[in-house]
Amino acid sequence: MESAIEVRALGKRFGSAVVLDGLDFSVAPGEIFGLLGPNGAGKTTTINILTTLLRADTGTACVDGIDVRREPEQVRRRIAVSGQSAAVDTTLTGAENVRLLARLSALGRRETERRVRELLDRFGLASAAEKSVASYSGGMRRRLDLALSLIVPPRVLFLDEPTTGLDPVSRRELWEAIRVMADEGTTVLLTTQYLEEADRLADRVGVLDAGRAVAIGTPSELKARVGAGVRLRDADGTIVRTVPTDGSVAGIRAAIDQLDARAGGTIDLHEPTLDDVYEALLGHATRTAERIAA
Repeated sequence: MESAIEVRALGKRFGSAVVLDGLDFSVAPGEIFGLLGPNGAGKTTTINILTTLLRADTGTACVDGIDVRREPEQVRRRIAVSGQSAAVDTTLTGAENVRLLARLSALGRRETERRVRELLDRFGLASAAEKSVASYSGGMRRRLDLALSLIVPPRVLFLDEPTTGLDPVSRRELWEAIRVMADEGTTVLLTTQYLEEADRLADRVGVLDAGRAVAIGTPSELKARVGAGVRLRDADGTIVRTVPTDGSVAGIRAAIDQLDARAGGTIDLHEPTLDDVYEALLGHATRTAERIAA
């Protein structure tokens, strides 16, 4: 089966700064693939190249089987993009935003009205269709932005940090909408700094650091590389120490033996998270200022 996205040895510099350094990954049709990494890892640059907004210096990239450098117009006809902020007109109503973009996309009047009703209903905005977007919450604007990207259903949807700045409830609503699109056959590539978002939403994750993919796999596969840890808590329940293990019985017993040297406290097993994967792969703990509730 041909990949929906194929990236091989992609390289990009801005002056003396190397942003992408031989990046490789592929995305299957209908898959949600998450690019995860710290600021400056190359996530947004990758999306900009795949959506034809930037040219790579080296390597190749194909979207829906089409080379982004050789046939950018053909690529643009097959994709939709939603950036880090909602690109909606706040002076119009929700329905007017959809109607305007539908007409600009050369849809007929009847098809336009059908898409207005369908998309606003699909993204939970039907009751606010005739309200000014200026009155919408951040989550409503992001859902409207996503609806606009689907006026002409894309083969591949690119989402650059789609839930930045949203509250936990709005994030979950957006996750549900993205999952429905993938279930209907749209390939989704998203970038995120939220580890829980990648864990819950992505079928596979590529961890980027300094322009390279340092690991690719399902969230479960990546966490299995780290293994469980054994934690010692003091009488107040505060974690005093965590000893990593390979998850085997022998490894857990050895970790407990190390903790037994400390008097008092309780011991429990710590299942690995993507935070632990980050620390193991990149050599440092992530700084996620906002956490999504478990």
